[in-house]
Amino acid sequence: MIWQLDLLILSLVVICAVVTIQLKDLLGASVVFGIYSFLMCLLWAEMGAVDVAFTEATVGAGVSTIFFIAAILRTTRRSKD
Repeated sequence: MIWQLDLLILSLVVICAVVTIQLKDLLGASVVFGIYSFLMCLLWAEMGAVDVAFTEATVGAGVSTIFFIAAILRTTRRSKD
């Protein structure tokens, strides 16, 4: 394993986690959460856990992000101000 690549991906994962928590826009937070899941997939693959990486890619980065975005787009605001 290349420890510099692991450290870079881990740093980006932490940055995405903090940005996801800090964002007020739900759609933006969902997109950053999808990026977080994809980076976790890369981290698992780099560590040699290919089966966990594949599961993270399909469930975390794929299906969950699509469900979050679909749920956000189907909601409406109560007031128009």
